[in-house]
Amino acid sequence: MEDLTGRRTVVVTGASSGIGLAAAVDLASRGDRVVLVGRDPARLRSAGDRVREISGERPELFRADFAVLDDVRRLAEQLRAAYDRIDVLANNAGAIVLQPVTTIDGFELTLQANHLAPFLLSNLLRDRIGRMVVTASGAHRSGALDPDDLNVTLHRYRPMRAYGTSKQANILFTAEAARRWPEVSAYSFHPGVVRTRFGNESPLVALGMRLLPFRSPEKGAETLVWLANQDPDRLVGGGYYRDRRLRRPLSKASDPALAARLWTASAEAVGLDG
Repeated sequence: MEDLTGRRTVVVTGASSGIGLAAAVDLASRGDRVVLVGRDPARLRSAGDRVREISGERPELFRADFAVLDDVRRLAEQLRAAYDRIDVLANNAGAIVLQPVTTIDGFELTLQANHLAPFLLSNLLRDRIGRMVVTASGAHRSGALDPDDLNVTLHRYRPMRAYGTSKQANILFTAEAARRWPEVSAYSFHPGVVRTRFGNESPLVALGMRLLPFRSPEKGAETLVWLANQDPDRLVGGGYYRDRRLRRPLSKASDPALAARLWTASAEAVGLDG
């Protein structure tokens, strides 16, 4: 790894636990100024304490609920006011939703939290971002994305189909961002199957998380940290990585025409000019 860290500003969403917290701790230990974004105030404060234990410096904490797009807009305003430059934006926040839920903004919750919210945040911060790393997943293989109907997964809802659709969107968004924003280095990655808080509402999922050989959050965060640190000349813009290696996602997540359609539909959905 070519270590490019220093006093960079690194914003990590979904930083209260799991991969986000593990990545924040690692980056802070290397000297980066990490900024933590999370939904739950108590867990966010606890995460801040953990980062301070490692780095000796309390990180800035920002609360935002990605199920509410006005929260994302407010977060973007706060970050713009606080930082002239965001060297790395780690779009890591995400959820898997066990029952069909429509947000106050009118979208299926998984797609909004995992794709539309980070899409909006990234666009609102575009002129401040140097590098963007997006937590995707091999679960994109179960995606059923339809840019003409972003709520397609609400029809005969299945949690993993909805989650896979949002992860398909993550990979397409990253690739399209690299094409549209040549000044921003953009990468997505699959962290592996990680033991996190995902699915805690389901006793069956919680049991599986205890019994199956999942990766630790620290292991899952390794590729995120690597992508945040690696010389861009050694990476492929818009590329999808797993275990620090470039991978080719399924065709449904690597179609430039579909990526362009998704971008247009997403911009319209969140009220941005395409």
